[in-house]
Amino acid sequence: MESRAKLLGHPVHQMLIVFPLGLLATGVVFDVIYLASGTGAFAEVAYWLILSGILGGLLAAPFGLIDWAAIPRGTRAKRIGAIHGLGNAVVLLLFIASDLMRATAPTAAPALAYACSFLGAALALVTAWLGGELVDRLGIGVYADAGVDAPSSLRRTG
Repeated sequence: MESRAKLLGHPVHQMLIVFPLGLLATGVVFDVIYLASGTGAFAEVAYWLILSGILGGLLAAPFGLIDWAAIPRGTRAKRIGAIHGLGNAVVLLLFIASDLMRATAPTAAPALAYACSFLGAALALVTAWLGGELVDRLGIGVYADAGVDAPSSLRRTG
């Protein structure tokens, strides 16, 4: 099935999602650098990267929901899309919690703020793989005659 939300012929969700993924991941990298070095500037940058990633995720989400709503019910693609979307909602909530805990003093954030961002990043790897499964394996948002019940790309063939 083709994406319902397109810009200049390309799926909007697939175009937008690269920004929050990159920003949130880079925020986690800056968290690690801050924790290793103690240099406050890295904590400040991580805060702003994560905030930007959250905003990008909130912008990309409705377009994913529009595409998910068009997937036929009872298909593997619909189930994977639901897990992908709900998982990404949890990712955003974890990063929102992390950013709120560090908002007043990024260099004095509690350990829980880092735990939330690290857990959010780990979960984002899983949800990103699920998004890849939807697009690359099942053709969702790409092909009008997508294989909405194609087996997992992890399943060996032949």
